[in-house]
Amino acid sequence: MIILGSTGSIGVNTLIVAKKYGLDIEVLVAGKNIELLNSQIKEFKPKKVVISSKEDLHKVNHTNVRYGEDAILEAIENSSSNIVVNALVGFLGLKPTLKAIECKKKLCLANKESLVVAGKFIDKTNLRAIDSEHFGLWYLLNDKKISSMTITASGGSFRDYPLETLKNVSIKEALNHPNWEMGDKITIDSATMTNKMFELIEAAWLFDTKNIDAIIEPKSIIHALINFKDGSSTAHIAGVSMQLPIAYAIMDKIEDEILKQVDLLKIGSLEFKTIDENRYPIWSKKSEVLENLDLGLILNASNEVAVSKFLSGKIGFLDISKINLDAIDRFSNLKAQNIDDVFLINKEIRGYYGY
Repeated sequence: MIILGSTGSIGVNTLIVAKKYGLDIEVLVAGKNIELLNSQIKEFKPKKVVISSKEDLHKVNHTNVRYGEDAILEAIENSSSNIVVNALVGFLGLKPTLKAIECKKKLCLANKESLVVAGKFIDKTNLRAIDSEHFGLWYLLNDKKISSMTITASGGSFRDYPLETLKNVSIKEALNHPNWEMGDKITIDSATMTNKMFELIEAAWLFDTKNIDAIIEPKSIIHALINFKDGSSTAHIAGVSMQLPIAYAIMDKIEDEILKQVDLLKIGSLEFKTIDENRYPIWSKKSEVLENLDLGLILNASNEVAVSKFLSGKIGFLDISKINLDAIDRFSNLKAQNIDDVFLINKEIRGYYGY
């Protein structure tokens, strides 16, 4: 298989699953963590390696190493592997998604931005979503009539902070997620609840529904629920690990133990909370976004700029939501008519907010 983003959380867990099932790794694509990449190269012996920066080429312990976006696309096109795991972060992951689909490869997609910004242009026939919430929904589906779907949120780094303190929180505090070990951007997106908005958009495209909502479940044990027309509901319960959705995405069917089952007696109790718009301002746009999924492209572009500015110390935490709300209001009339429009609109939004 090809793993895009091999040194990130999803990539590392994908390699654990690959080792368990003896799967060959043809291509590894990574960013700046060359030390971890070199250890992966030593263990999994890929035929090709691609990194983000030309300056790091000499640090990579491999004879066939290239850099940059074009090299990623060429690696996908020229590989014999029929599985691509796209765990790249951000808009950067869209072109590899499109290339994998064009090459008729099975796409195991952890790059949520691909569906968020271009869901209506993406063929989902051979796509498997790597996400605990969407995996949970897929796992629960049967032939009964569905009333609605619900996914859960942890609440992020600041779920228990007094509201008046959020304007002064530090980058370090924002990156201290209570449940998951994730990359910087997705951790910030979790804290603003933008990540959960993205997941609603993904679910709308994956399951062809807009009757989808989210609630906070702080322990991240219940990942998804389906409410049926007959009045019953089912919940997907699993441990805090991405290896389960990764294994199913790659293998389609799993009969081995991937995780230890959750001991509900040890959990003791579960708590559910509504998502408060005062704490998570982006949630005030939930209905508008679900009714106009084109807003996913607008929101993603502004959010990538805002999160980058926050992580570089240029704006405060609350400014992320202010920028995103402004973008949705200001550019709500923009709609991509084709995939080229997606790239043009993305560029326009980023340019407006100074990126």
